[in-house]
Amino acid sequence: MTTNTVLPEMDGLKTRLNTIWTAGDYDRFSRYMEGGAREFYERLQIAPGSRLLDVGCGSGQLALLAAKDGVEVTGVDIAANWVERAQARARAEGVNARFKVADAEALPFEAASFDVVASLIGAMFAPRPDLVAKELLRVCVPGGILAMANWTAEGFVGQMFKNVAKFIGPSGMPSPVLWGNESTVQERLGQGLSTLSLTRRQYLFSYPFSPAEVVEFFRLYYGPINRAFASLDAEGQAHLRRDLDTLWTAHNQAGPDCTAVYGEYLEVIGIRA
Repeated sequence: MTTNTVLPEMDGLKTRLNTIWTAGDYDRFSRYMEGGAREFYERLQIAPGSRLLDVGCGSGQLALLAAKDGVEVTGVDIAANWVERAQARARAEGVNARFKVADAEALPFEAASFDVVASLIGAMFAPRPDLVAKELLRVCVPGGILAMANWTAEGFVGQMFKNVAKFIGPSGMPSPVLWGNESTVQERLGQGLSTLSLTRRQYLFSYPFSPAEVVEFFRLYYGPINRAFASLDAEGQAHLRRDLDTLWTAHNQAGPDCTAVYGEYLEVIGIRA
């Protein structure tokens, strides 16, 4: 694996990624994924009063679960609109949590600032994974928990990304789903951890509507799919829609009028050395 990847025109790449992730409506999109987020969160067994950093927090899905349990929560994301939504949700739900715009590759915190550093399908999308790994380790206290959930290349979401990567994937950027590969994670994080547990798990995507309607839901509200469709002409959009409809239908474990698909992810739980 290539380390310390040097990417040309990094500012332009970051701008492009920000455009992808601010598109759609991730808050609405993520509401159908709260069950899997809770399962991941509960396995971490975070003690009340612990300091948690949620990296790639989106609209607060994981962070707000922890805040309701008395955890001292900070969430960061590159998408300002998601951060604003997370702040609004925290106020509306009456919980104490702080959110700010920040880059996973350059976290604006002192070393050893957090007892738990977690990322639920977030930090894996930053373009320089070696910097991400360094930052996640840096801000975690010795003996603290470092946890990630990352889509695998072999799983359903990895297959879906293959359908859209050619339309939105920045040239030269390492594939995000490498974070779902055990040996890659071991190489990136292993030296900074005293223990590392890697477990492949399934994340349930459950919708009370058909696979074709799920594809439309993703087109409207999920940034990468939204931008992939926007990059295409009418013929290209029709082709992509057929491909995604076929994929969702083939993996659907529910009836024709509702959708239940499992997406494999790698659960990463380590103890900071």
